[in-house]
Amino acid sequence: MHALTDLFAIGKIVKAFGIQGDVIVQPMTGAPARFRTLKRVLLGASSLAVQEKRIEYASVGPRGVRLRLEGVTDRTAAEELTGLFLFVDVQHRLRPTKGSYFVHDIVGMTVLDQDGVVRGVITEVMKLPAQDVYVINNGARSFMIPAVKEFILSVDVAHRRMRVKLIDGMMEET
Repeated sequence: MHALTDLFAIGKIVKAFGIQGDVIVQPMTGAPARFRTLKRVLLGASSLAVQEKRIEYASVGPRGVRLRLEGVTDRTAAEELTGLFLFVDVQHRLRPTKGSYFVHDIVGMTVLDQDGVVRGVITEVMKLPAQDVYVINNGARSFMIPAVKEFILSVDVAHRRMRVKLIDGMMEET
């Protein structure tokens, strides 16, 4: 068993499939097709105690991902894995596309307005159908800003800062 902390969950085993030890994985990634080319994963209830497993077979379909992991040869062994997460290390995580960011990179960022005035810290990223919305707290209250290019002027992940364009009514309390 490994004990690693810089791991990224990419899926969760939700049930066994068939009698040969296959498992069904609920993807936790925007690119489930990555399971087709992934050779190894780290498996565990949390990132603090994981075990490396080789992927012997992967099938990605509209209803989820089916995997066969080394050493899991029957349904009983597969059922014992239900609820465990599949992790990858930082070298194997997918990079977000240009203009996209991981939630963990955004939460905690300091938000400055177009004039350079600190307006608060991002405390949450709400995933909504039209776009993400950032919840910003300034200690006294919270407000929301849509994560669209009209309002997000720049994002500096290295310095944990985001510059935004505020319009009238945007800083109303949520």
